Amino acid sequence: MELPAALRAAVDRALEGVPLAELQRAADTLSRRYRAEVRDGRLHLSDEMFARAYLATRLPATFAAVRASLESAAELIPGFAPKSLLDVGAGPGTALWAASDCWPSLASARMLEASPSIRKVGESLSAHAGLERVEWTSADASKAIDAGKADLVTLAYVLDELSPAEGLALVERLWAATDGLLVIVEPGTPAGWKRVMAVRALLIERGAHLVAPCPHSKPCPLAEPDWCHFSRRVARSRLHRLTKRGDVPWEDEKYIFVAAARQPAESFDARVLAPARGGSGKVDLKLCLADGSAEERLLTKRDGDLFRRARRADWGDIL
Repeated sequence: MELPAALRAAVDRALEGVPLAELQRAADTLSRRYRAEVRDGRLHLSDEMFARAYLATRLPATFAAVRASLESAAELIPGFAPKSLLDVGAGPGTALWAASDCWPSLASARMLEASPSIRKVGESLSAHAGLERVEWTSADASKAIDAGKADLVTLAYVLDELSPAEGLALVERLWAATDGLLVIVEPGTPAGWKRVMAVRALLIERGAHLVAPCPHSKPCPLAEPDWCHFSRRVARSRLHRLTKRGDVPWEDEKYIFVAAARQPAESFDARVLAPARGGSGKVDLKLCLADGSAEERLLTKRDGDLFRRARRADWGDIL
């Protein structure tokens, strides 16, 4: 997956002339904090160089994860055409770009972000997003916020910076602000999965209709050390590779999400939970099923059309 052309051009302009060595040092610090899921009250994007390093190294991956999550939801609510977006912990506006790419109907967005540095970057980038109105507001996700109402509400890569109690309190407020669809995205780690499972349970308790990724509202059938997550391959630009000191022109972003709606979504039978394993005339899939179970299923040519669809199925697809 690649960034939209307008976003890529805006990012390139924002990073023009920034010393590579400074970007690399800031990117190393960000990477350590993200891997360790540090939560110490300090904003990850607390100064201008961290904000720029985020653009160079993390924005493509978070865009891919959010865009894929929104697409998974959109597939099951084909009549949904949001006009307004509320994004909390907006960073540089990643969800804004992903949502406008997924739903051309989007006309306005309210972006809540605590860090002045990344908010300034986000305002500059969002001027090129093509929406009629984008409003940026200073707001701390760990505190009570004036959320208002929106058709689409997003929270991406924020819960890992909050305590469990703060995170669930925020989700309560965001669900109350949701007129149509709420999408929450987290890193695809065991800890990220646990946070999303707690959010999922809360939303079900509040009467939300689960849209994706689950084909059911029953308890998750997976148990540690297994966990549910998905992956998107992200194209690296030259500056991305230089900043991360990498040679490979791509990276895989692991993520987990939950999408919940005010109205029921289309039902489906199963979702693919891992990369397919295939051989001559057979394919082995790990599936989450609509009856609340998970299983490994071996399909062969004798399964006819189901086998042909399974051979084309990717990690995260509906089957």
